[in-house]
Amino acid sequence: MVGIIGSDESGKGDYFGPLVVAAVFVPEESLDVLSLLGVKDSKRLSDTKALRLADELGQSYPSSIVAIFPKRYNELYGKFGNLNRLLAWAHARAIENLLIAHEPKLILVDQFADPSVLERALFEKTRKNVLLQQVRAEEHPAVALASILARAKFLVSLKQLGEEFGLSLPKGASAEVEQAARSFYQTFGLEGLHQVAKLHFKTTQRVVPPQAPQGA
Repeated sequence: MVGIIGSDESGKGDYFGPLVVAAVFVPEESLDVLSLLGVKDSKRLSDTKALRLADELGQSYPSSIVAIFPKRYNELYGKFGNLNRLLAWAHARAIENLLIAHEPKLILVDQFADPSVLERALFEKTRKNVLLQQVRAEEHPAVALASILARAKFLVSLKQLGEEFGLSLPKGASAEVEQAARSFYQTFGLEGLHQVAKLHFKTTQRVVPPQAPQGA
């Protein structure tokens, strides 16, 4: 079956919650159908609609979702040293999971760094495929669907993390998020924050007292 793999991420700009990368295989004949169904970049959709579309379409197209929850995220960030290398690792894993059973004519990724960063993260087998990294690739239905699947997984996971600790964890990295982080730290300490937040954000520096160790 001739098709395209689209890959996109969610959560990289959110202090709380996981980093999620989704890759999805879409047959060519389904691309127009996705557009008619309202599939577009998840940033242009309400959370409610993104969750609904993910529920309706998630089982219809082969997909691979890599969700890196905060504890693991903080460990990997320490290992890779920067977000782009971590993102490349996650995109590569999601794409390669799909390539086990599918051979697309194109792999399309929303560009997040110099193309060489992702190319180096891919295994040799994947490099033999046609890989295109493009700014605003979410305009393509396959990448738009990947962005919706990633966003839905992020939203569900963020809610679950909040329920686990009995607190609401807001999206983004706003003043509201900083206040929530401060309250969370006062209740659960740095070890607790390590479980729910991406500690390299400047939010951590503003919330955790300077004398407290920044690792966990």
